[in-house]
Amino acid sequence: MTAKTRPGNVLFITLDQCVASVLTGPLAPHVPTPNLDRLAASGTLFEKHFTVTVPCGPARASLLTGLYAMNHRSIRNGTPLARHHATLATEARKAGYEPLLFGYTDTSPDPTGMAPEDPDLSVYEGVAPGFREVVEMRMEVGREWPAFLRKQGYDIHLRTDGWPSYYVPAGNGGPRDPAIFAAEHSDTAYLTDKTLESLDYWREFGPWFAHLTWIRPHPPLVAPAPYNRMIDPAGLPLPERAAPDHPFVDAWFSRPVNRHLFHGHDGDNRGLSDAMTRDLIAVYLGLVAEVDHHLGRVLDWLEETGQADSTLIVATADHGEMLGDKFMWGKESVFEAAFHVPMIVRVPGQAGGGRVSALTESVDVAPTVLDWIGAEVPEAMDGRSLLPFTRGEAPEAWRDAVLLEADFGHPKDPTRFMEHMGLPLNASGVSMLRESRWKYVHFGGGVPPMLFDLESDPGETVNLAGDPAYADEVSRMARRLLDRMTERRDRRLTQHAFD
Repeated sequence: MTAKTRPGNVLFITLDQCVASVLTGPLAPHVPTPNLDRLAASGTLFEKHFTVTVPCGPARASLLTGLYAMNHRSIRNGTPLARHHATLATEARKAGYEPLLFGYTDTSPDPTGMAPEDPDLSVYEGVAPGFREVVEMRMEVGREWPAFLRKQGYDIHLRTDGWPSYYVPAGNGGPRDPAIFAAEHSDTAYLTDKTLESLDYWREFGPWFAHLTWIRPHPPLVAPAPYNRMIDPAGLPLPERAAPDHPFVDAWFSRPVNRHLFHGHDGDNRGLSDAMTRDLIAVYLGLVAEVDHHLGRVLDWLEETGQADSTLIVATADHGEMLGDKFMWGKESVFEAAFHVPMIVRVPGQAGGGRVSALTESVDVAPTVLDWIGAEVPEAMDGRSLLPFTRGEAPEAWRDAVLLEADFGHPKDPTRFMEHMGLPLNASGVSMLRESRWKYVHFGGGVPPMLFDLESDPGETVNLAGDPAYADEVSRMARRLLDRMTERRDRRLTQHAFD
């Protein structure tokens, strides 16, 4: 496929750790997102969109392969993605695009045939197959942005407490104190500057394909002025603290966690006061507002250069953020806030403003983009194209439940879940089936399940699985979960047979 026959540009945007409620939930009135709203007004907003797995590495593996975690098996940060899996980028290349990466994919490489000392095997923040890394923006091993900060005159170093100086508020203050760098030098601003600078040249060579991945609002929760105090914490709603009675919840709090939530956090999440909780949410929302501002710069550039009407835009997040729900922070959870994420698709030439309430999954992203560029969607992919929804059409036999997964084990360092629940490594996974009303959570190793009625208990506070009155519902959901997993096992070659 030549540049002349490629249908147009592709801009695939991923925020990190952004919960859906900043757009369509209780936090939406408290954070200015004029550019996400602008994008939704010109595209289609998917209101019930879910990442199929957490945390970052597995979530992005599913985004880019279109596969459930049970099929790609890159199930935790640092677990390799086998090289035989197709990715959105490898398949886009077959359609004549060179996928450009502005940011990161958190993809751990397949070590087969690699030397043990290869630096790519020392970190999980690798590049997914098929992408050209144009601007490096890795959180833990990033070099470009810190070098830029140093060039601007900031004191950039690793502190004795293990924190990079750029993630510590000025004067070692609290999380609402400003970052040491100015807003125009932030990670979000830097990545946006470099992306626009590069794409302004790439556009001269025909339709381009860019994956732009902002780190924010991922913690540590520190923001440059004015975003650090843009949101008034006083009016923010407190999260739902009630949690179901279950060993998973006990295991979650069996050790101090999320020490990198903000500088100075001791890991005692239950010890965070109402005031501190609101302060943290306010900084988080400030980071969302900062990303939104820079999204506006990208949208303006597309319009100013005459590319808005020839660019497919997909904007989503890799996973959500608990934001103090059940006193949990982060994404290492089984509850709604960790999995429910924003999703907007803007298709050139189509009317905008549509809202879709059907249940959609992150594995649908790759098939959607491949469908639009006219590339073949590999049979192995578990997702389906969302383009019919953007045309106001109901796809035939669309799913009425989403499949969600997570793995809470680690092969070298036993996790608090393994220790507290007495689980071996290969029994530390969880699989969930979420319908519009019911959500079933199935743990390995004989740990009892959870069942939630999301109509009467949207906060997932009461586990009904042990109530005899709901035994039939537990059985039905367990069977449905097993059916889905059986139907969707690796299908790369199962559609073929030799005579």
